[in-house]
Amino acid sequence: MMNGTKRMMFRTMLTIPCIVVAVFSASFAAEDKAYNIEVVAEGLDHPWGLALLPDNELIFTERGGRLRIIRNGVLDPKPIAGVPPVQLKKQTGLYDVVAHPNFSQNKLIYLSFVHKENDVNCIRIVRARLGSDRLLDLEVVFDAGPPTPTPTQLGGRMTFLADGTLLLSTGDAYDYREYAQRLDNHWGKILRMNDDGTIPADNPFVNRDEARGEIWSYGHRHPQGIAQDPLTKEIYSTEHGAWGGDELNHIEKGKNYGWPVTSYGRDYNGSTITPYTEYPGLEQPVVYWVPSIAPSSVAIYRGDAFPQWDGDVLVTTLGWDQGRHVRRVDMENGDVVKQEKLFTELNQRLRHLVINPNGEIYLLAEGTNKVEGAINTDGLIYRITPK
Repeated sequence: MMNGTKRMMFRTMLTIPCIVVAVFSASFAAEDKAYNIEVVAEGLDHPWGLALLPDNELIFTERGGRLRIIRNGVLDPKPIAGVPPVQLKKQTGLYDVVAHPNFSQNKLIYLSFVHKENDVNCIRIVRARLGSDRLLDLEVVFDAGPPTPTPTQLGGRMTFLADGTLLLSTGDAYDYREYAQRLDNHWGKILRMNDDGTIPADNPFVNRDEARGEIWSYGHRHPQGIAQDPLTKEIYSTEHGAWGGDELNHIEKGKNYGWPVTSYGRDYNGSTITPYTEYPGLEQPVVYWVPSIAPSSVAIYRGDAFPQWDGDVLVTTLGWDQGRHVRRVDMENGDVVKQEKLFTELNQRLRHLVINPNGEIYLLAEGTNKVEGAINTDGLIYRITPK
């Protein structure tokens, strides 16, 4: 604890050992409760986003531009038709998929991806009705601006809030870090919009002429995870730092999260980004990690399957230096008390995590191939259940 904040930094990671009993379809001890790991789907090409649908269906994206569906535990070999073209270069591609809160009635799903036009990129959100094998009535909901020529650090994670509004995370587009502190653009932000892309009247900057009305929070570097606690309705986001300085942030309306004025990381060439780790008026992270764990998605655990994790924050990681795992941030009364590495035996870059109503966990593993743009066929979806 520092200066009365909830911030906690772990240079030496706290880990509760995981006793390996056997490989897949077997049990692994985690604290006082065992869990099973089941392979739901394999042979996937860089899976990125996953959504749970009614009737035991899972829908997920592959970054190269394919939308896939699993029905009754069986992966449909044919992608869903009607996905718009995506820009696939370095970190760009087809990103997230979320279902409308009233999906059972309207069958609407939302996709975020990188749209290219005239040699520049933007994050685009579209929505469409999900048919039996294709998308119907597709329409553009939102384009982030201004367009950028860079194909890295664009964000792309979405989540629906309990009030029916939609959040989108955007990165600073790498070469435009100063944009994160400006309100006249969408980069380095958490954005909030209505389900049709219009601006909610209670957004914090709607009455400022120079500001983009969709902005909910700003001063972000590269947030790739965002989620709302189903119980408390608090919002959390994970954010990639540069060389160190990854963050878990508690997102609040209109707040400035510091980048690049404050940071706990260094630039990739070892130079100092900023002399400040704290600055008046700028928010501090709940947790920051040095060295990096490369956090991707985030979820707040609520469920009966693993009651000892209730209220804890689960973060998927892509990192190599700290080992690829799910980081459990143990929260007690809003404070971080410890951390634990989960599912290290998978040894996979874990891109996304969702929790079903029973409290079971689905993990997207994007595969081990790190070559940008290369086709990968070792991505998987796992299901984690109690033994």
